[in-house]
Amino acid sequence: MPTRTELISVLSQTGLPSSARQRLERVLGSQTCPSVISQTDAEAISQDSSMPPSRVMLELLPVAQLFSVSPISNFKVGAVARGLSGNLYFGANMEFLREALSFCTHAEQCATVNAWVHGEKGIDALAINHAPCGYCRQFLNELGRAKKLEILQPGKPAVLLSQLLPDAFGPEDLNVRGGLMQSQGETLVLESASKDPVVLVALAAVNLSYAPYSKGRAGVALATRGGEIYTGPYAENAAYNPSISPMESALAHLNMCLATFDEIVRAVLVQERSELCLQIDASVAVLKSVSKVALDVYYCHTARSAGL
Repeated sequence: MPTRTELISVLSQTGLPSSARQRLERVLGSQTCPSVISQTDAEAISQDSSMPPSRVMLELLPVAQLFSVSPISNFKVGAVARGLSGNLYFGANMEFLREALSFCTHAEQCATVNAWVHGEKGIDALAINHAPCGYCRQFLNELGRAKKLEILQPGKPAVLLSQLLPDAFGPEDLNVRGGLMQSQGETLVLESASKDPVVLVALAAVNLSYAPYSKGRAGVALATRGGEIYTGPYAENAAYNPSISPMESALAHLNMCLATFDEIVRAVLVQERSELCLQIDASVAVLKSVSKVALDVYYCHTARSAGL
């Protein structure tokens, strides 16, 4: 994981002018989560650079790439997503030693999750330093605004996701309306009430999660020594395999905020009881690859079934 100094130093490799780099240095050097660039800062950087926002996103890819955790492939991928708010969100690939490759988190997934856990309801553009693989094209196709999503790559003209994934299979083929990052389902509450802040953050992640196919919503919260809590919602996909587990989401969130795995002191999974899909085993496997902390599991159900 990069240091703030490394994030700042890589700015010299971009095509941004000194005034824009100085603004970014302040953001990267002081912001709690340096992988988020506010709409105000993003606009100011664009103006300082006399560059359109899409070009700024491409110039920031070397910074996003530094967040990569790729001990298996050593292939570092960076992504920058633009939320509907105008904020920019970095993403990078993450691999887990001694675990199945299917647990790997792709940079496009990471950038999407980064935007999602920071309150975005959608993204309208995504820059990536390598061509998005088929897996990621399918993952992005689950977004509620997938048909309007613009994909940006260095040295290539911008294209719509639909051009990269013609004749796509998606939520509508399974009679699902809406999409990833949009509100889904009824509010869930804990089966056993709790005031534990880590459990409540995990419950909030459950209520953010997207599981229209299994109906088994789930969320993870990771607490660190410094008192920070990082959240991870579960996200399903119409093609099933490109789904991202709540533990992968939470670890991606933690990494993009420059926290390290050895800082984790507690891990909590909250999920609905489901006969179709549970997250316990996958969460334990992924967590075990980076931490010795045990996983605490809690269950939730709809407020209606609880009589609330």
